[in-house]
Amino acid sequence: MFELRTAVEPYVYGDAADAVLIYLPGCARDPRGSVLMELEEAGTRWNPVLVQLARNLLLKTYTLGVVDQMLAADRKLTYEDLTRLAESDGPEPPSILKTVFHDARDGDAMLGAWLTDESHDAAISAKAATTELVSLIKARLGLEPPDDAALPKLRAITARYVLANEFRLDLAWSPPAALEGVPTPPSAQSASAVRELATRLRVDFSAAYPALADRVADDLRLRDTKVPASALGSIDTFRFEERELLRHCADLIVAAQYDEALAIVTQREHSFWLELDVGRKAQWEAVRRMAELGREAVRVRAELSRANGDARTWLTRYTDAPCEWYRLDQAQRRLEAWVATLDDDPDERPLGLVRRAYEDTCHLMAASFVDALRSSDWTIPDALYQTHVYGEVVAAQPKPVAYFLVDAMRYEMGVELARRLPESSEVSVRPGVAALPSITPVGMAALQPGASASFSVVEEGSRLGARIDGTFLPDLTARQKYTKARIPTSADISLAELLSLPPSKLTKKLDGAHVVVVRSQEIDKVGEAGFTFHARQVMDTVIDNIARAIRKLAAAGVGYAVVTADHGHLFFATDRDESMRTDSPGGRTVDLHRRCWIGRGGATPPGCVRVAASALGYDSDLELVFPAGAGVFRAGGDLAFHHGGPTLQEMVIPVVTIRTAAGTAERDTTASVTVTDTPETITNRIFTVTLSLGSGQMILGTTGTTVRAMLISGGNQVGAVGMAAGAEFDRATERIQLEPGRSTTVGFQLTDDTVDSLQIVVQDPETDAELYRSRTKIPVRLGVR
Repeated sequence: MFELRTAVEPYVYGDAADAVLIYLPGCARDPRGSVLMELEEAGTRWNPVLVQLARNLLLKTYTLGVVDQMLAADRKLTYEDLTRLAESDGPEPPSILKTVFHDARDGDAMLGAWLTDESHDAAISAKAATTELVSLIKARLGLEPPDDAALPKLRAITARYVLANEFRLDLAWSPPAALEGVPTPPSAQSASAVRELATRLRVDFSAAYPALADRVADDLRLRDTKVPASALGSIDTFRFEERELLRHCADLIVAAQYDEALAIVTQREHSFWLELDVGRKAQWEAVRRMAELGREAVRVRAELSRANGDARTWLTRYTDAPCEWYRLDQAQRRLEAWVATLDDDPDERPLGLVRRAYEDTCHLMAASFVDALRSSDWTIPDALYQTHVYGEVVAAQPKPVAYFLVDAMRYEMGVELARRLPESSEVSVRPGVAALPSITPVGMAALQPGASASFSVVEEGSRLGARIDGTFLPDLTARQKYTKARIPTSADISLAELLSLPPSKLTKKLDGAHVVVVRSQEIDKVGEAGFTFHARQVMDTVIDNIARAIRKLAAAGVGYAVVTADHGHLFFATDRDESMRTDSPGGRTVDLHRRCWIGRGGATPPGCVRVAASALGYDSDLELVFPAGAGVFRAGGDLAFHHGGPTLQEMVIPVVTIRTAAGTAERDTTASVTVTDTPETITNRIFTVTLSLGSGQMILGTTGTTVRAMLISGGNQVGAVGMAAGAEFDRATERIQLEPGRSTTVGFQLTDDTVDSLQIVVQDPETDAELYRSRTKIPVRLGVR
């Protein structure tokens, strides 16, 4: 104050002082000991009174009676409250309630904030706004609450009225007795307002809604009501509705009403409760996949009952439209891969039923196809035989070309691979026919150069193998040596090594190679090892890793690729029961697998077929015996995953030809996608994160962009997106359509639970350009909470 007085002195020291304004914000006047007393007495003091200033301003718009009510002494209004009152220029008196809920856009926003947060009650009481709140409830919702209700009681009454009536209005059934004490909306307008406010609560107050809804459900004892699940409407007001409907879907699947179950799943896939709990959403996704498998089994079985013709006709039905029986196997793989990642087991009743439906259909298909194959003298006219794949397909490609040899890849997996490749790629999928027996030493040898001119399955030194142009090929080492001799400019690399190598080292390794042989044994390795649970997870991962390898090779200058397999496989959820197991033929056994016996002599067991190797075109005196259906021999090997026999699933292999633009440059758009809500540690096989377009959206375009998100560990893909909310999601291609300004919650499916850590990667599916990669590795500790 002394410093201020000294600063003012030059302006006032003369007989005629200048006009001076001294502004002292936040200072209370000291009428007796003020250092500025002389200045105060010589000039004019102005001490603004907040309420008086507000009254003068408000009287310009409102009558004195309204202003007095607004500024009543019992209302403890702040400067901000009075400012908001003064800003109101409508015909109605200004709202005191708005000074409490000053961020609310409208009445529903105020009601929602009040219903979900009791901390506003003190301000409502202090500003005497309860009467206005009751008036808003009456006018908006048509509810007549008690005049003397305290705010907590008023909140409970209003919440019950809103949520119970949304539930009641949505029912296709007589309302339960528990709702008799809740008044109904008096008009259609009030009913509409109830629906709108209930929706607003779930959208704008989603964090508080579960507790509010659970409290209302408990108060009304709605969990004990006996409302048929089929009568529940399209809105899940309460948590118990979602659970009842899931059980209803399970019942529909057990009753083979698959379309009805799928209709409910589709209608409910964006339910509030499912977006809230990824575990529940995962259970619904499992039910969806059960219904899809059941529906395919019914369709294929009906077509099988009318099917006839030669082996070529059966092959066409399996691979081509309109039948496309391979979709049955695709649906089964997708279901089993998903179920393997669930932390909570799904309902056993529908799962067991669709599994049995799949197995029964496979058995019928196998027996019928074997009959057709025998009638066709074990030949399929005009088919692409495995021994011709190299000569007719691989050799015809421009060089360099990648030649993927994938152990145990079924035809349906090749179709799915084609869908996961960039749309800019030129892709074709043809069915090939594997050599019998459909086991690795035979199938991999049949894919070698020169096999079309000379190929036989023979015994040499008590070992089974193939002979091409006089060279015996019993194992991988022999095949690698043979390939290098036939194609000196070839390179050999495993899928795992290809994915782990940095681009510079990969380019160096492939320098000068005309044919790059890429080997993948992951499917067969885990399947035959008896790790049924892990095998289900790996199968989906292999498809994605092959797609990544193709794009990586294209970036390294290898723009052409052919992907094929040595054989397919049969893969069931459980071991073959005793009735499906058959004694081996005996005699002189050269080799014995679950699905084939190779040797000489012995007896053909019931339910089996015998064929001479010479009848298959081999220069050999061996004989082969196969179970005619989907049964197995009592032999070594897994009882759920097997191959070697003559079923469509085992014999029909994919021959996928790809042309991808070589040398695709990756764009530096790492800031284009942001990922939030990432867990610090992965404790469940299914977990969620949030994706959104970030600062790079101008590069990607304002209309949104398509991305593919995945989990990476050690260069290999170990998981993918299985669910998405808030964006279009193609389950087959795993592509997500992100839109500017909108967040998308995605549910990742960890398919390899042996990894210790992982990173989340988001890519442009066309170019493999990374749009996001988590900066640090996220630890994986499954089962740890």
